[in-house]
Amino acid sequence: MPKTQFAVQMGMGTDLKGRDYTKAAARAVHDALHRNFLVAGAAFDLPLDAMIVDIRVGVADPDAVDLEVVKAEAPVGKVSAEAVKGGLEVEMLGNKTLIANAIVTVSYDLEMPS
Repeated sequence: MPKTQFAVQMGMGTDLKGRDYTKAAARAVHDALHRNFLVAGAAFDLPLDAMIVDIRVGVADPDAVDLEVVKAEAPVGKVSAEAVKGGLEVEMLGNKTLIANAIVTVSYDLEMPS
């Protein structure tokens, strides 16, 4: 069956002083998922465990992100995550502030009626 997208959420997360890209990325995913509760599955009576959750986070140093921590932010479904170059890193007064952006899509494998 084809993968059918039901929802897209975006979020932003920061780490103000810790220089922790994983923390900023996880916060961005949390922001995306909790900005609006994703009820697409329930609206169509689809099981939560069949939900496909694809996460993409943009940070200045993608290799510094622990994707397992980022994936753990999604409470249900089959979750995948990738980190790509993006976000923002600002140095002020000897501290680096990291900003991560996340896009989270929710899909199901099913046929849509024509």
